[in-house]
Amino acid sequence: MGIESLRWIGHASFVLNAEEMNIYIDPFGLEKSYGNADIIFVTHPHFDHFSIEDIRKVATGKTVIFAPHEVAEKLHGFRVAMVEPGKEYAHGALHVSTVPAYNVVHERLKNHPKEKGWVGYRISTEDGSIYHAGDTDFIPEMNAIKADIALIPMGGTYVMDPDEAITAAESIDAGEIVPMHYKALLGREGSTSAEEKFRKRVSNCRIMEEIQTARYSF
Repeated sequence: MGIESLRWIGHASFVLNAEEMNIYIDPFGLEKSYGNADIIFVTHPHFDHFSIEDIRKVATGKTVIFAPHEVAEKLHGFRVAMVEPGKEYAHGALHVSTVPAYNVVHERLKNHPKEKGWVGYRISTEDGSIYHAGDTDFIPEMNAIKADIALIPMGGTYVMDPDEAITAAESIDAGEIVPMHYKALLGREGSTSAEEKFRKRVSNCRIMEEIQTARYSF
């Protein structure tokens, strides 16, 4: 069946349908359920990526949650697959590779330290693959990424700014590069400007529309 659809809920939160499974990545600020989750991927423990409240909106007793150690240890009562960077996992017809996610820019180092072991995910089927970078700067590991769709942050402050995200996009071998994690950080005018810059300089850029209105601020 492969990858059937991908929707941007908002911020770094996506819902993906693949291999007849409903998959959430970093569900946060959900105004409603977008269907029960077969799988949930959580990249790291910051509140805008790991929200127990939102996980409860979509999880059932059968839902499997992939998460790094700091998240996994807080998921009491859920079915958890604990992950670490640079590993490979399988779930049914899905193949999952974890990619390190961390800051390298000096003023951001404390936000996402490499030693924490936080991750991004490359999720693949026989027919397609998606890379969700998590919260990260442009890191050397991105040079080895191949995916049909790559979701990368560009909000600055905690992650890459638009120029850094463009540099990252140039290093990732992907059919489409989709920016995320920026509207709440850059505001309406800043987001529009960043999108225009990204679209102009990244030939395989795809600007997605959020399927709900963000109700959070930083």
